[in-house]
Amino acid sequence: MKKWLGVLIVCVLVFTLAACGNAGKDSNNAITPEASSTPAEPGGNNAVTEEEGELLPEDGASLIIWEGKSQRNFVEALAQEFTEQYGVPVKLEEVENPDQVTKLTTDGPAGLGADVVVFPHDQIGRAASAGLVLPNDWFGEETASENDPNAVSAVTFEDILYGYPRSVETYALLYNKKLVSTPPKTFDEVIAFSKTFNDPKKNKYTIMWELQQFYYDYAFLATTGGYMFGSNNTDKEDIGLNNDGAVEGAKFLASLKESLLPLNTGDITFDIKKGLFIEGSLAMDINGPWSLADYKAAGMDLGVAPLPSIGGKPMSSFSGVQGYYVNAFTKYPNASKLFARFLSTKESQLRNFEMNGTIPANLEAVQDPKIQNDEITKAFYEQFSHSTPMPAIPQMASVWGPITAGIADIWDGGKDVKASLDNSVSQIKDAIASQ
Repeated sequence: MKKWLGVLIVCVLVFTLAACGNAGKDSNNAITPEASSTPAEPGGNNAVTEEEGELLPEDGASLIIWEGKSQRNFVEALAQEFTEQYGVPVKLEEVENPDQVTKLTTDGPAGLGADVVVFPHDQIGRAASAGLVLPNDWFGEETASENDPNAVSAVTFEDILYGYPRSVETYALLYNKKLVSTPPKTFDEVIAFSKTFNDPKKNKYTIMWELQQFYYDYAFLATTGGYMFGSNNTDKEDIGLNNDGAVEGAKFLASLKESLLPLNTGDITFDIKKGLFIEGSLAMDINGPWSLADYKAAGMDLGVAPLPSIGGKPMSSFSGVQGYYVNAFTKYPNASKLFARFLSTKESQLRNFEMNGTIPANLEAVQDPKIQNDEITKAFYEQFSHSTPMPAIPQMASVWGPITAGIADIWDGGKDVKASLDNSVSQIKDAIASQ
């Protein structure tokens, strides 16, 4: 039944979009030879072929994938193997992940877009609403059962699964092992440690995060019951950034200025924090895997642990999921789905971890000794299990400015917490209503 449902969905989408194709796909970045660059023809060979329950690529299929520079080694290796197995040539065009949906908006309908794309999950709302990507129908059951539920939820929009998860990321507690022998499990322990370590006059601090970035501040509000949008971050009418839980979390956050960080929000930038951490003036840093290369290059004895709990509750960080998607305008939906699946299996995610240090979304991959014996990756994944995927609805763009200003009013200005959050939410609602 699943296969024939996939046939119906693909056929409907294909005949709707058949007038557009993959024209003009010339590239100098050939991974495998003879990838097609001929313009799409209306009514191309898009029929699903089923042989012994398997999805087969279209005759003469050739593919293009967009991917960032850091993933070139992985994509090149997997593309070669895919070509050997399916006889489908693949080309790589370097396009950084955050730029792909914007590029696909124009290139997709024009027949210039890649067949397979990859982007952060918080852009799936834009892509799906604009009809730029196909549902993950053929491999949907496998994708949903094999990957972390948070990752599956992240690449789903309006109850339709679109993505093929590649990797997950969130921030956690990075600590200098020369200064912290055992990472704190609670914020009470962090505060206790600060009484013997903190010395602001000498620029010594126990813990830092980028206070001017609500991406990090969100964890304090969410852990105590705040939330961004209702209905699993899909209901734009229900904003939970000023409910009782959010107010409780923001009050706790404000209390840390006196006990931990007697600085203003603008005083802590990524670079300032990095410098203090490397020189040993900062004991702990709330940061993500994107910061590891600099710290390792500096020769730090680095540890990573889940974020400290607040009031007995695990801290709920924001998280992101990188996933593969199939261009809705591809001439070769079968081959594209096969390639997206090929890149995102358990084995492929483990290989990407070995080559690039990406954290798998696949549940079995995470239990592999390669992951379990890696202290840093294991800790990031543990924090991911307590995380909230970044909202993917377009209205999220209206949140950042008002809530960041609200946190600054609370932290820098000492203004009333409830009133500040109410004001931020009022501005967010006004911005959404004007869209």
